[in-house]
Amino acid sequence: MSLSAAQRARTATEFASNLAASGLSRDELRERTGLLPARFDSALSMAPGTDPADAWLVRDTLEAAVAEAGASLTPFTVLTEEARTAIDGSGITDRR
Repeated sequence: MSLSAAQRARTATEFASNLAASGLSRDELRERTGLLPARFDSALSMAPGTDPADAWLVRDTLEAAVAEAGASLTPFTVLTEEARTAIDGSGITDRR
């Protein structure tokens, strides 16, 4: 999964919006993902070189947390279900 700078920025904005909707703190979300702080920060900000599996884990964890909170999910425009299907077999699993 290779994303452009614009796609990474859009995804980071969607992550931030969904984090706010979830009602979780950054630390609570990080704990739910089980990622080490540096890997979590990289994924949440969609820094260049972020492990795609980490980005999808953050995405799926946020989606579940927003649903648990009964809030409205900001749709993901890059990390879509169609994109997940396109990477099937890459070892990236649905973690919702």
